[in-house]
Order: sequence, then C-alpha cells, then structure tokens
Amino acid sequence: MSTLDSLFGDDSAVLSDTSFQLLLLANLLPPLGTALLSPVLDSLVGPFGTTATDIGLMMSFFTAPPIVVIPLAGLLADRYGRKPVIVTSLVLFGTAGSAIALTTNFRVALSLRLLQGVAFGGLTPVLITSIGDLYTGTREATAQGLRFTGSGLAQTVFPLIAGATVVIAWQLPFLIYAMALPIALLVALTFEEPTSPDSTPETTDGGADEDGSYIRDLLALVARPRVLSLVLARGTPIVVWIAFLTYNSIVVVRIQGGTPGEAGLLVALGSLAYATAASQAGRITSMVDSRFVPLVAAHTVLSVGFVLVLYAPGLGVAAVGILLSGAGFGTALSLYRSIVTGLAPRRLRAGVVGLSESNGRLVATLTPVLMGRLITAIAPQVGFTTALQLSGVTAAAIGGGGAVLCLFVAKLSPKTATERATAQ
Repeated sequence: MSTLDSLFGDDSAVLSDTSFQLLLLANLLPPLGTALLSPVLDSLVGPFGTTATDIGLMMSFFTAPPIVVIPLAGLLADRYGRKPVIVTSLVLFGTAGSAIALTTNFRVALSLRLLQGVAFGGLTPVLITSIGDLYTGTREATAQGLRFTGSGLAQTVFPLIAGATVVIAWQLPFLIYAMALPIALLVALTFEEPTSPDSTPETTDGGADEDGSYIRDLLALVARPRVLSLVLARGTPIVVWIAFLTYNSIVVVRIQGGTPGEAGLLVALGSLAYATAASQAGRITSMVDSRFVPLVAAHTVLSVGFVLVLYAPGLGVAAVGILLSGAGFGTALSLYRSIVTGLAPRRLRAGVVGLSESNGRLVATLTPVLMGRLITAIAPQVGFTTALQLSGVTAAAIGGGGAVLCLFVAKLSPKTATERATAQ
C-alpha cells in the first residue's frame, strides 16, 4: 500500500490526474473569500471608518451575489462548458479582491466585495460539478473530499499570513487575492474539459429529453422531497461556520483579550481540522451503507465545538472547540457535495449543484445579518458579550437541528432515477 493510499484510501490515485490537479489549484482561492478576512475584520473597522457590527457586511456583500449567480453559472456551464466559466471567474475574483487594497471608502470596498462574490458564484459550484464529471462512486467522494481538503489547507495557511501582515499594513491581506490571476492563465492554457457541453439526449427523472425545457426539468428534479431536503441540508453547516468566521476576531480580540494573529491561528486550526476530516470522505463512503449516521454525528460535533469557542475562557479551550467544529464541518460538507452530484443526470448536474451551492450562499449571507440584528436587539438588556454568545448558540442550534430534520426527510424519501441507476 502506498503512502497516499494509507492517508486517503484506495482511490487516492485521483491525485495523479492532471485535470484534477488543475481543479485543485483553481480551488485554492475561492475559500479565502471569507476565511482570509475572518482574523482581520476587527482591524478593518478603523481604516474603513465603520463599526464592529457593520464590518460584518464585508462578509455578507461577498456571500450575497452567488445566491443569484450560482444557478446562472450552472446553466452556462451545462450549456457552454466548464472552462470558460472557471477562467473568467478567477480573473474577476483576483482583480476585485486585490483592488480593495487601493481604497479606504467602505462603500467602494463593499462594491468590490460584491464583484468578488459574483466571481465566487462561477467557481466553487463549477469546480464541484467538474469533479462529478470526472469520477463516480467512491472515487468521486474521495476527489470531492480532497478538493475540500485543499480548501482547508489554503484556509490554514493564508489566514495566518493575513493575521500577521495586517498589523504591518491593513492592505496586505487583500493582495493575496491577486494569486487568482496567474492561476487563471494556467487553467486557460492547460485545462481540458472533463466533458464537452451536452449534445446527446439524456433522460431525466421527469422523462424529458434534451429537447425539453432545461429549467423545467431542473426544477422538477429539485422539487422532489429527497433532492430538495438534501439541497437545503447542504446549507446548514454554513450557518455555524460563517458565524464563526464572522465573529471570530471579535470573540478573540474583544472578549478573550487576544490578538489578530491569535484569531488567525484559530481559523488555521479549524481549517486544518476540516481539511483532515474532508480527506477521509472516500473512506467514510466505502465503510457505511448510509451517510445518515456520519452526517448527524458531524453536525453534532460542529455545533458543540462552536459553542465551546463562544464560551472559552482563553485560546486553549477555544482551540479545542474549533478543532471539533472544523472536523464536523469538513465531514458534513464533503459528504453533502458528493451526495448532491449523484442526484442528477449529467445534463442537469451543474444546475443541481448550482442550486445547492446557491442555498449555501443564501445561508452565508443571512447568517451575519440576522446575528447582527439579534445582537443589536438584546445587547442593551444583557450586554454585548452575552448577546454575541447567545446569537452564536442560536446559530449552532439552527445549523444542527435543521440539518437533522432535512436528513430524516431525505432518508424516508425515494431515491432519484440517477441514484438507482448508479447503484445497479
């Protein structure tokens, strides 16, 4: 058994595939849209002349556009191919993100974050779909897990750099986004499409062929209870994780008396934990008949770990909490993404993945906004610290309880035709 097999399972050979390597490279930057800012948000309050509550809009303005863009990107990727969408999005992501370093106007910064969010909408869902094009079964689960592992490793290294450099100059973390530009050039020159845009008829669960309405077929598939519940469940881990990323620096600096560097360390630890957990997605898939139990366990660990971070007396206890939370997040999201790509036929795959990811972006957008409003509403009665902690506990309860409800619906609902055909 090779070293890679011992680390990631029997399907680790996907790492030697050039196409998969390029997808991993393109995947490095999108996760940094939120993670890179997590340890430095409190440090941006002064330069942008805003408040600790409003600085969370730097997250929401990034996560809002993909709600609309992701389904459109899925449609474009299904119709015209994956590569044009990926390359264009990488260029926009790098240009808009690095340009934030050139302004101190909060509204301009938010506008640039909005453009970055548009670019994000064309990246992650299309990358996930491309992996689904390349592989099936446990190989696909392993590949999705390794993609998420790459995300975790990026979020381990770069938030540490951001936390260290922001004390030198607040602009420096944003320059990291410029890395997307050479990656876009490399992908444009060397990436080969996993599949060409569909040109052959393929029957969907609704019985319509290629001449039918793409939108009608897609919505008919997503309206099925099993598909809809899994698409909704996929967004629930984001409630907890985005709550952590948004308020991490405030918890560490203002409540625990730490530094931006320590806030970056906390993000790095959580990212390392979810990178490690995600790398085992293929093994988990091959070991169990149903992913219901591992998903319930993952959500429980994710929520409990975040609550521990909120009430930690210091960095040591917070580190334990985020390691638990990160492990749950990595396991849950890797399994969901592997499940979702297997729900639809190839002709509709990018569309279903797009709707799933769009739901995740909707959750990521609403979470900081609603938490901010809850904090503002109850802080006069209980104080800012308690208000923040209670809003975090609410996010953990929604992320865990909502997921379990959706998973029960999915478990009790019939499988799609694509799932049944794959299992034969």
